[in-house]
Amino acid sequence: MRVDNSFYKTTRDVRLHSSSQQVVAPDRRLLAAQPGLQSLFEECQLVTSELDLTRVLHQVVEYIVTLVDAQYGALGVLSLDGWLEQFIHVGVSEELVDRVGHLPEGHGILGAVNDSSRPIRLKDLTKDPRAVGFPEHHPPMDSFLGVPIKIRGETFGNLYLTNRAGGPFTAEDEELVTALAATAATAINNARHYGEARRAQQLSGALSEVTSALLASPSTDALGVLTESVAALTRAELVSVVVSEAVGKELHVDSARGEGASLIEGTSVPWIDCVLSRAMSGEPGIAPTDGDEPVPFMGDIPSASMIAVPLVVSGDRVAALCATRTANESPFTSSELELLSDFASQAGLAVALAWSRADRQRLELVEERARIARDLHDHAIQRLFGTGLGLQTLASADSNHAACLEAHVAEIDAAIADIRTAIFALQTHATSRTARHRLLDVMSELAPRLSTIPRMSFAGPVDLILEDSLADDAIAVVREALTNVARHAHADAVSVEINASDTHLTIIVEDNGIGPSSGSSRSSGTNNLSARARARGGEFQLTPRNSGGTRAQWHAPVPSSELS
Repeated sequence: MRVDNSFYKTTRDVRLHSSSQQVVAPDRRLLAAQPGLQSLFEECQLVTSELDLTRVLHQVVEYIVTLVDAQYGALGVLSLDGWLEQFIHVGVSEELVDRVGHLPEGHGILGAVNDSSRPIRLKDLTKDPRAVGFPEHHPPMDSFLGVPIKIRGETFGNLYLTNRAGGPFTAEDEELVTALAATAATAINNARHYGEARRAQQLSGALSEVTSALLASPSTDALGVLTESVAALTRAELVSVVVSEAVGKELHVDSARGEGASLIEGTSVPWIDCVLSRAMSGEPGIAPTDGDEPVPFMGDIPSASMIAVPLVVSGDRVAALCATRTANESPFTSSELELLSDFASQAGLAVALAWSRADRQRLELVEERARIARDLHDHAIQRLFGTGLGLQTLASADSNHAACLEAHVAEIDAAIADIRTAIFALQTHATSRTARHRLLDVMSELAPRLSTIPRMSFAGPVDLILEDSLADDAIAVVREALTNVARHAHADAVSVEINASDTHLTIIVEDNGIGPSSGSSRSSGTNNLSARARARGGEFQLTPRNSGGTRAQWHAPVPSSELS
């Protein structure tokens, strides 16, 4: 027996149609009650396909203000960690906004909407006990409607409306704005998903560029490459890479890019409890915007927002990546902190790979130096030694030419001594970390920033005197002095003299550049040099040379403990 399903199908469709009619009936009555509401509602639905969040939300607020005849409207967007990260307003001119000052921060009635996660409708918000008052120049407001922006229980922000033209806001207004709040939530959600995809794309591109740059040449400045990449990734005014020999020791700016970079690159500051030192300890973070926490380099670079994350290479924290923004730019957000942290963790792998390759090449160089040293010892010295013995034999046999031959023998002995010194240098330079070698490393590190390779000379028992903290000071003095020359001198000749004795250490850096400007300290670097000298009971002088250029002299007594 065949059963005709058309009857059941028709009955089911009628029931579904009747049910849907009952569901949408209130909305249709609401739409009919407002002239032009449906077209505006449809237009609001269309903007959810846009990805420019600020523009979309501004349109949403304008639509809602028009629909409910409000004078002022605003939409506050909450960050993922619950803070107010955007406040989009309609009805207040920019001139008035500038006079009022900072935008609302989510306190008082605005905060109550966020805390309750339910609509709040008031006849006069100024009479509500939760009101905190208005700042000077703020326009008067009375009637108020606040509605949370939610999807599936997740709050994205809040809509605020004030001063309804026809009296207090009605229940129908609340129902309408609540329905339209879903449009704003969808727009925010879409923009965040799009932002996450964009950040992933930016991260991938930045890491690709970093890896390519680091592997292009073994002599590439790895931290300088990271600085360039962080600047492009964060769009910050100033980016720096800060290093420290150990937790608690002073912070040194290894590399900096952006506005004011020349003022801090190569300088050092004491270790203080701040977002930068915490990053050096392994804790990424954003500097508080309330100004209660000290900010490094604030004397040189005033900043409103600072973000810093640790750079870990092969399990060791070697630096902190830091970016700063001024008060004219929006503060860093938790999503940007997450982006920079992801970049740092993956960039650390690229740096480790580049450094491993450089270590392998240095090992090959050590082996090559050892082979050259063996060849010099086994062949060159032996042949010169044999030639010298032969000349001595001739001198004893021929007294007429003895004096001349003895002079040649002395020259051969001197050549043998020079070769033995070269052999010692070949065998120890790559493996020894004496103060002399550390100072030479600083010169090699800074040579690319100078127009010429500095000439460095040593006098006295440098390696015996320069130990522990005195060696650290000497390294820092040479680095900061050469950094100042690179930034300011425009010199084509630079010399460094290290003079050590049992009683004192003197470091002299001279250049033939433009000389120090009248009545000024070149940078905070010279202040650091003076402070280091005073801490050791010494002095620092920056004076012009008679022949042109600058002479920087750092002098300090040697404590008896350094000689033990």
